[in-house]
Amino acid sequence: MSLNNNTFNNPKVVLVTGSGQRVGAEIVRSLHQSGWTVLIHYRHSQQAALSLANELNHQRANSAYTLCADLDDLNQINQLSQQIEQITDRLDALVNNASTFYPTPIGNVDDNAWHDLFSSNAKAPFFLSQACVTLLKKTQGCIVNIVDIHAQRPFKNYTVYCMAKAALQTMTYALAKELAPDIRVNGVAPGAILWPEMNSPSAINNDTQAEILAGIPLQCSGTPQDIAKTVRFLVEDAPYITGQIIAVDGGRSHTLGME
Repeated sequence: MSLNNNTFNNPKVVLVTGSGQRVGAEIVRSLHQSGWTVLIHYRHSQQAALSLANELNHQRANSAYTLCADLDDLNQINQLSQQIEQITDRLDALVNNASTFYPTPIGNVDDNAWHDLFSSNAKAPFFLSQACVTLLKKTQGCIVNIVDIHAQRPFKNYTVYCMAKAALQTMTYALAKELAPDIRVNGVAPGAILWPEMNSPSAINNDTQAEILAGIPLQCSGTPQDIAKTVRFLVEDAPYITGQIIAVDGGRSHTLGME
């Protein structure tokens, strides 16, 4: 286990949004294992977030906290940064992981879908980053945005989602310049990692899943651990890296549009 500049006596602190379950929870577990104090943000997944916090606090007391906030609400975003100060009085890393994902085929897109997808994937990460700048500057911290390989090569019928992720990608590049040299800003762009649940609005049918897998050079989907390890690298072992987005996709982004 590499602790780098982090120790269990003086742990660094990370906030991971949307981290009660799935990829966000794996990012939390990975950084907690490395000695970080973890702030587990959730909106609806209260039970999953509390269960994760209890699991981690059982391993190391007072090392995990849950924070509930609706990131569509700017007041709640600002309150979230205030809660961090009250709990730990420091923040070393912000991982903007929370995301909404579902298809928006042209002709069926309304203002609610536009607002929902842009709010979770672009607006919230921007305003939360802004709210946390003062804390992150104090620690010479960093921001990691969970983008998507489809920000550059759009996924058919998911136009609004892809547009929102493209905005997040541009935000990553822009803030890397604006916040340097005090705060590093990078991104991770997952490919096929976890399929949406089959009963959800964002479900991808089996035929489409098979088509996606066939286009991946490594011929398999990735795991949440693949994303967590990359985030951990960026926050712990990459002091001279900023303004970069790492694709974790088995090589798929290099073959999209060329099948």
